[in-house]
Amino acid sequence: MVLAHRVASKLTDDFEVIVVNDASPDHLAEILEELRPAFPRLKIVTHDKNRGYGGALRSGFAASTKTFIFYTDGDAQYDVRELSLLWERRTDADLVNGYKIRRSDPWYRAVIGRLYHHFVRFWFRIPVRDVDCDFRLIRREPFRRIVLREDSGLICVEMLAKISRLGMRIREVPVHHYHRMHGKSQFFNLARVARVGAGMAGLWWRIVVRKEGWLRRSTDPEVDDV
Repeated sequence: MVLAHRVASKLTDDFEVIVVNDASPDHLAEILEELRPAFPRLKIVTHDKNRGYGGALRSGFAASTKTFIFYTDGDAQYDVRELSLLWERRTDADLVNGYKIRRSDPWYRAVIGRLYHHFVRFWFRIPVRDVDCDFRLIRREPFRRIVLREDSGLICVEMLAKISRLGMRIREVPVHHYHRMHGKSQFFNLARVARVGAGMAGLWWRIVVRKEGWLRRSTDPEVDDV
């Protein structure tokens, strides 16, 4: 968070740093409250119950107020200082999508990640080279035209598929990827893989086949109200 504040302040005077505390059990709420006086641009979004990766992203997007929204994970696998690379490409883009120069994960994760990437690109017709690179700078406008519903990590596929179907301008920038500093990925177990597969099939059916549920309707909440 401190590094994000430092990087953003070098790029623009008009910024905010949003941290979503998705019911973290490790005293994150107390730490953030201690930091708040020193960082007046800090916004803290707290969930009483865990809402999943997608739920956390949706809350963060809803809390944002600036023209561009940048997001990345908090596990230090990306270097926030490389936001400047995305910022340089923002002028003619609605989405600047990072792609990993080299994936710093165990070989089996790299292989499965590559297969997952090709599968998603083909079936959802997403024109980016790295679907699961969570290092993105997005213009606020697309969120006024699409509605995001996924609470899991599938929100990344949902978001990219819907933005690309709007004909939005997408640019891509290479970024570095590092070994996970803390924690352990929970993706690679059979139960979770089965849930992701079922969720992916349902998402594909709704977006690609039925072509429904991705454009915002008059009854859908604005991004500010998610």
